[in-house]
Parts: sequence; structure tokens; C-alpha cells
Amino acid sequence: MFPGSETRAGRLLAGARRQGVLLSRAFGGPEPGEALFARAPKPWMRLLPHFLALAASASLLPTTVVVLLGDYGLPGVLAGLLGVGQAAPLLLAGARPLSAWYVVFSADVLTALALPLWGGPLDGAAWPWPAPTIVGYLLLCLPLSLHLARRTLVAVWLSTAAAAVLVGLLRPGHSPGSSVLLVVLSGVVLLLGGAIRERSEAQRRLAEQETISEAERSHRRLLEERARIARELHDVVAHHMSVISVQADSAPYRVEGVPEAARAEFTTIADTARQSLAEMRRLLGVLRSEGTEAEGGGAGPELAPQPGLGELGTLVESAVRAGVAARLTVTGEPAGLPRAVTLNAYRIVQEALANVVRHAPGAEAAVTVALSADGSALRVEVVNGPPATPARPLEWHGTGHGLIGMRERTRLLGGTLDTGPTAEGGFRVAAVLPRNEPAPGENA
Repeated sequence: MFPGSETRAGRLLAGARRQGVLLSRAFGGPEPGEALFARAPKPWMRLLPHFLALAASASLLPTTVVVLLGDYGLPGVLAGLLGVGQAAPLLLAGARPLSAWYVVFSADVLTALALPLWGGPLDGAAWPWPAPTIVGYLLLCLPLSLHLARRTLVAVWLSTAAAAVLVGLLRPGHSPGSSVLLVVLSGVVLLLGGAIRERSEAQRRLAEQETISEAERSHRRLLEERARIARELHDVVAHHMSVISVQADSAPYRVEGVPEAARAEFTTIADTARQSLAEMRRLLGVLRSEGTEAEGGGAGPELAPQPGLGELGTLVESAVRAGVAARLTVTGEPAGLPRAVTLNAYRIVQEALANVVRHAPGAEAAVTVALSADGSALRVEVVNGPPATPARPLEWHGTGHGLIGMRERTRLLGGTLDTGPTAEGGFRVAAVLPRNEPAPGENA
């Protein structure tokens, strides 16, 4: 026992208590309750940290006790208690590494204080940190760095360095090799583990942001396609409303002998049609692209007549010129169908053939347009096979507008859409468009 060692030990214990208060402030906030690798996809990965902690604790406990007994001459009971304090908390390293660090750090400091007080001569022995103490501490620093924030890791390392300096004051003339080794290695482990944790966290946040961005893009594509469909339907309805207004205004002049009451009724019909048309234009005006109405030089794309089933032949011919062996088959008598049905049927065929040109150049495509037996629905089907010769697609990644647009068109008409690959390696698009307008709330 060294002269004045009791006084020094008392000062060190008081400093340790003050340090504990500072540590509690530095570590502020509760320890994360989620175990290490708790989000791993496989069960064995979630259990791996606990198995490693059990193996480390089981191997380190007898080693520490034997070293403290044999190399440092501590009493058996004290060596056992200190060995348990240094090794047993490693069992918590997978789930509660900070709680385990409090116990291990305290046990390491007590071991350093006990060796010169109750142990044998320290000449030639590592002090204040025996080899098992350094190994156990580094094993704990690894899960600690993978689990906690940078601020906490800095506090842990500063505490380690401060403890090494303060404990070294007990024997100023002793070589500080073990203290330098503990401080440097613990700093390296904490730094590397913290870098790995922050990189993993950044990748996780990036993956979450990409998922959110993809959902936002899908929603935006859906809204854009709905807006485009609404503009087209607006043009169709506006045409019919304009015809009603003109016919109602001109009826008294085209038909002789119209009673005054009928004239007033025709005037009311024309006014109502014009008011409805104005309200619809105000409601859907925001859906039109900016600047389209301001463009001069004739009718723009939105003022051009909307295509229908009569233009399918021209559409198929353009696909043939683009390298698709397409053929058109029309069965039944589709004449007299509502304009919205014929327009959406044309757009579905147009988008399906465009997909064949972009993704399967040189393939054969069969376009079938058929009216059901009872005339209640129009069936549109576009089936393409694989290209006759391997060809590089014009586009590797689509924007997603095509299928979204087809789905929205059929949904707005109360129909159904079936899309998917065929057994031969091609692709099939089949839509059923009801002739009659869906009941209110049917497609909500």
C-alpha cells in the first residue's frame, strides 16, 4: 500500500461521482429501446448480437478472474466480483449497450483502484488496465458505437480518457502504456462504428425518401392523366352543349308555326345550355395547360376534333409504318356509341400500340374492337407477341402514364381493364367500356 493512497482514492471516488453527474447530462435522453439489428429481415440476424454477447461474456469472465487472481494477486472474492462486473454486463450489449457501459466502466475504474490497494506488486504488470479489461471494453465499444448517437460516443470517449488520466495519478512514475492503448483503441472503435452506423442510417433515410418520392410521382402522374382525360371529355361535352344551344336558338326560325309558349321554352333551353357550358368551362378551365389558349395561328391541339373508332385504321397504319405488324379487326356495329366511349377506346388502342413500338419493336400486334351481343358494352383488346428477331427496346423505363391513363379511362366509364404479360412472352391489354353512363357513386 502506498503512502497517502487512501486520500488519493477518496479524491478519485469523489471525482468519479462528479463525473457521473456530468455524464448523465452529456448522455441526456433515454437509451434507444430497440435492440441492435432488430430490423434485420432474417431471424438469425436479429439473434446474432445476443449470441456474440453471450460468447464474449462466457469467455471473458473466467479469463478476467484468473488474471486478477494469478497476475495481480487480488483476493478471490474481490477478483470474482470485479470479473463479473466487467464481463457479465456484456450480455446487455445487444439491447442496452449504454446501461452495460455504465456497469463495465465503473467496474474497470474500481479494478484500477483495487490493484494498487489490495493486489500484489505491480512491477512489470500492465496497469491501470489489465489486458482482459481492455479486451472487454473494446468489445463493448463496438455495439455502443453501432447503437448510439455521435454526441454520446464523444462523451464515452472523453470519459474514458479522463478516467485514464485520473487513475494514472495514483502512480505517476508507472508507464502509461495501457492507458494510451485503451484510449487510442476505444477511440478508433467508436469512430469506425459510428461511421458505419451513420452511413447505414443515411442509406435507410435515402431508401425511405425514394419510396416517398416514387409514391408522389405516381400520384402526380395519376393527377396529370386525370386532367388530360377531363380536358378531352370537356371538349366532347362542350361540343354537344353547343349543338343543343344552337338548335334551341334556331328552332323557332326553322320550324314554322311554333307557338309562343314553345318559343319561350326553346329560349330557356338555349340559355340553360349556355349557362351550363360556361359553368363547365369555368370549373375545368384550370385543367388546361398554360398558354394553350393564348397561342395564335389557327386551332391548337385542344380545339381539334377528338378522334374516335373511325380513325383506328389510320392509327394502325401508322403503327405499321413504325415497324409493328399490326392488324385491325372490328366486329359488330359500333356506330352510334357515345362519344366518350369511342374517344376512350381510341386512346387505349393508341397507348397500347405506342407501348409496342417503344418496348417491343418489330412485334406483331392484333387490335380487336367488338360490340357485345346485346350492344351494352364495347370490348377493346390489343395483344402483341414477342419480337420476331431480338431488338433493343427504344425505352428501357416507361413513365407509367400509359397504364395509369388506361385504368383511369375505363374507371371513369365504369368499365374494367385487364393488362399483363402473355404466356408467349408478349403483352395483352383488354378493356370493357359500358355503353351507358355509370350510375352516380358507382366509381367512387
